[in-house]
Amino acid sequence: MQPPATPIRVTVWNEFRHEKTKEAARAVYPDGIHVALARHLSAQDGLAVRTATLDEPDHGLPDAVLEATDVIIWWGHVAHGEVRDDIVEKLHARILGGMGFIGLHSAHFSKIFRRLMGSSCDLKWRVADEREVLWVTKPGHPILQGISDHFVIAQEEMYGEHFDIPEPDELLLISSFAGGEVFRSGCTWTRGAGRIFYFRPGHETYPVYYQSEVLRIITNAVRWAAPVHAPLQTYGKRAPVGWFE
Repeated sequence: MQPPATPIRVTVWNEFRHEKTKEAARAVYPDGIHVALARHLSAQDGLAVRTATLDEPDHGLPDAVLEATDVIIWWGHVAHGEVRDDIVEKLHARILGGMGFIGLHSAHFSKIFRRLMGSSCDLKWRVADEREVLWVTKPGHPILQGISDHFVIAQEEMYGEHFDIPEPDELLLISSFAGGEVFRSGCTWTRGAGRIFYFRPGHETYPVYYQSEVLRIITNAVRWAAPVHAPLQTYGKRAPVGWFE
């Protein structure tokens, strides 16, 4: 996938709570998950990257930042309820207008993801240091460029079906776990003009966001989810176009 002529403006959002309060998380991500991801993305061609966190004013997402974001990456876990509803409404409007959204791991329970899906987004889970095998179900998809038919994460939190989401537009990855469960771990949707990708890996106490396959998929997803500039659509009452006169 070739980088665009103008940079894709990426905002990596993280609630940034575990890394401050949980020693096991701080040991893996001393500067925060958002910084680990931003460092990698900033080194890629054609991406302009910033970070934002929950405890910043406006959660780091004032209007000026939202308007200057082409793709937002979202990681949250224990503080979904603290995200202000007015920020969620602005995010939702921006996504419908074309901003890409990438939800990572526990972002399945975020206010914005549940708003986009229109469902509970609930699932089964277990933290047990389990091996996860992610299997490619749509080889050749742009998000999966550079990924072979499967890859392994040595230690992860288990997520299991049923995952209460709408039927994905595209199912890209399924996971199998040592305990026997499976999970739809890479899914895409379109809402309005916005492209959405949910990617399951990424518990805060495991070094998943340093693994090459995971970082490649996130980078590919940023390029895939970037807005596609198309003619502005109009809605509402209008006069006949006169094609048949």
